[in-house]
Amino acid sequence: MSYSVGQVAGFAGITVRTLHHYDEIGLLVPSERTHAGHRRYGEADLDRLQQILFYRELGFPLEEVAALLDDPDADPRAHLRRQHDLLTARIEKLQKMAAAVEHAMEAQKMGIQLTPEERFEVFGDKDPEQYRDEAQARWGNTEAYAESQRRAATYTKEDWKRIQAEVDAWGERYAALVDAGEQPTGEAAMDMAEEHRQHIGTYYFEVPYEMHRCFAEMYVSDERFKAFYDAMRPGLAEHLRDAMLANADRHTS
Repeated sequence: MSYSVGQVAGFAGITVRTLHHYDEIGLLVPSERTHAGHRRYGEADLDRLQQILFYRELGFPLEEVAALLDDPDADPRAHLRRQHDLLTARIEKLQKMAAAVEHAMEAQKMGIQLTPEERFEVFGDKDPEQYRDEAQARWGNTEAYAESQRRAATYTKEDWKRIQAEVDAWGERYAALVDAGEQPTGEAAMDMAEEHRQHIGTYYFEVPYEMHRCFAEMYVSDERFKAFYDAMRPGLAEHLRDAMLANADRHTS
């Protein structure tokens, strides 16, 4: 059975424009075309779209989503297990998504075919792709955004995997530091805040200390950033903010 682009957009709660964009960049190419050239999506396409939307909800860039999903060594269930681990660590409003991942895991294991509506009901009326447009609207005219786009366009699958591995390792070390009782103004915490600043500078764009201060406040005031860092360890977002501010102070005073 296959579905039109409009049907799939309705199932997933996203726009037809988003599906067209995924097709254009090769992230989700429909498996069929009608004689008139209209897109038709099969069951495997819906499975892939589900994975894309889970990763987008977790904040992964499209380039990294493609690298993860196209990895020939990846087990499809490993994606679900990884997403489940991330989602269950996030704040209460995302728990419904974690349950949906568990449901998908069990369905795949038992050979149960989920309906299109069941695959995507977890996303409600949200389109994870909306943040891409928001970022472009907020920062699209800045040199930092342009530089980030230029660099991202050159990265390979291995580059994205390495970048994500560094983020994961940094998060584990920072969570351990907080668990050990390190204060945000401590040397170790400030050093990790500096490492955070340099990571962005290495892979995306240069971050002066005043910009890093702004990021620090945004990581707490914007619930999406706060959820991302608190997923590493509850309370980490505020601890990191204070460490970033302290680190900026010691380098600019």
